[in-house]
Amino acid sequence: MRCSDEQDHTGINKTLEIVGDKWTVPLIHHLVQGKNRFGILKRSMPGISPKTLTLRLRKLEADGIIARKVFPEVPLHVEYRLTEKGRSLEKVFQAMHEWGK
Repeated sequence: MRCSDEQDHTGINKTLEIVGDKWTVPLIHHLVQGKNRFGILKRSMPGISPKTLTLRLRKLEADGIIARKVFPEVPLHVEYRLTEKGRSLEKVFQAMHEWGK
């Protein structure tokens, strides 16, 4: 792949805008394993604050990477899962893993 000008970087820039922060890749990695609740995600990522996790989840939902399902129970039960668009990132992360090795 050869990029000749700034326009050619649009896809890369958009991908990095979505997944380029500290917590998004680990978060998506946990959701690749299957749907998860907020508390499970929080415990599986030591060091992330509840506020940061909430912000990341909201951003990924707005970007169409994850879906949020609320169950009307007490206490509130919310599950997060990858959308089809989010699942397409598995190939990207696998390529990054292979390259990193």
